[in-house]
Amino acid sequence: MSNINGGACGLCGRTVQKLTRHHLVPRTRHKNKRNKKTFDRQEVHRTLGLCSPCHRHVHVVLDNKELEREYNTLEALKAHPDVGRFVEWIKRKPHGTVSARPQRNAG
Repeated sequence: MSNINGGACGLCGRTVQKLTRHHLVPRTRHKNKRNKKTFDRQEVHRTLGLCSPCHRHVHVVLDNKELEREYNTLEALKAHPDVGRFVEWIKRKPHGTVSARPQRNAG
């Protein structure tokens, strides 16, 4: 996760000191042949500025293949039920709030 200057999180809208760069098409999927047919070069490299809790939550809930195929826009991310619930919860919390949700199992 690379940091960018602070501002409003693309998901929850909270103003934070540092945003992280979320690739709408995960970097691990950039060289996938399907992507080269589906997205143009600019689309593959699009990023969103997200606060750390939102960025972490997106990657806990969705794997890279799901992000690539179904959740490669801000609108799609916001429409995911679990992401939407998290965003509604965190947007009322002060900067510095960290989620206590369990990590997804890698197996």
